[in-house]
Amino acid sequence: MKILIIEDEARIARRIERMTRDFFDKNVRILLSDSVENGLNIIEENSIDLMLLDLNLNGEDGFDVLQSVVARSFQTIIISAYTDKAITAFNYGVLDFVPKPFDQNRLWQAFTRFTSPEKQSGGELQFLAVKKAKAVKLIKINEIRYIKGAGIYTELHLSEGRIELHDKSLESLEKLLPPTFQRIHKSYILCWNEAEKLTVEAGGKYNILLKNGDLLPVGRSKYKEMKNKLI
Repeated sequence: MKILIIEDEARIARRIERMTRDFFDKNVRILLSDSVENGLNIIEENSIDLMLLDLNLNGEDGFDVLQSVVARSFQTIIISAYTDKAITAFNYGVLDFVPKPFDQNRLWQAFTRFTSPEKQSGGELQFLAVKKAKAVKLIKINEIRYIKGAGIYTELHLSEGRIELHDKSLESLEKLLPPTFQRIHKSYILCWNEAEKLTVEAGGKYNILLKNGDLLPVGRSKYKEMKNKLI
């Protein structure tokens, strides 16, 4: 696992690194950066699993990093004293915002969100970012009908019928999305507001009909929960 720490104060960077190694395997590879430019270079040259980002980097704005990489596959945890920027950070799809000063328990709580397969309470995501050529395009959460796993990508199926590719996996997105989104199948996450009714085919195959007419499969383990919700 590769973890990138972008923090301009050497003492705090070392403290974060120590706490990170104590939580994860001692052999986890940790990369350090103290500037926006160096951090972006590291990201371009390495396959990162998790980024720990300060928002004030020697006067530079950490959001410059976040805006550049928000569509990437890795997760981001903000560690910053600028708590007034927490809502904006969550809107960009960060996994957690750890306010400074912080202790080991609070940082480990953020790491637990990263390692846990379950969705946990956090900020309210407002949009997802997708890469379009060399630019980043923001997709409003309320425009998404459902999300389909597509190999190393996910497909965002939008209300007007358009499909956008996203780099994050279904598992990563499931942790970020608001409660209106639910995993209904190993390959699908549905915006519950789009659901119309459940259908059962011969052989015990379950589907859910959407308001626009699309039919999505429902996992056997999810059927009873879906049925109760639609009553």
